[in-house]
Amino acid sequence: MEVFFVADEIFDLFGNPVRPGKGQRGRPAYEATEKDRNKVKLLLALGWSNARVAAAIPVSEATLKRYFRAELKERDQMRDRLDARRFEIVMEQANAGNVGALKELTKMIERSDLMRAGQRMEKPAGEKAKAKVARLGKKEQAQLDAETAGAGDDDEWGSDLQFPGMVN
Repeated sequence: MEVFFVADEIFDLFGNPVRPGKGQRGRPAYEATEKDRNKVKLLLALGWSNARVAAAIPVSEATLKRYFRAELKERDQMRDRLDARRFEIVMEQANAGNVGALKELTKMIERSDLMRAGQRMEKPAGEKAKAKVARLGKKEQAQLDAETAGAGDDDEWGSDLQFPGMVN
């Protein structure tokens, strides 16, 4: 029986290479691999925070920001890229004649159409801003209610606030 060892690198339980440093001065510089870059892109597409992504790699947040700056800048586009890649893979399988992929492609297209229709149904940003401006705080509303109390004929106070013969 022959035993093969990889003498260059030692791996931990999760398959990450163990960095040398025990008994040596200083810590070696971090080297970002393509596998790490892909993992960061995936986790950003899933909406993870920087702290959570850094813990998953495992590096500090400062190291994450230093070595993965380009990926972090494109955080907003990562979900769209992930969805586009999924569509691409399913489409390749469907073109090859995979019936399951055809069904999945149909479901994905329907979900995409529903999402797009939902985005069109939302109010424009200008209308939302106007609605926020029109709302009064509780103190302003109380002041307005106090000023208009007893002004109408059909209010709940009736004639309780009317003092005949007295002038304020």
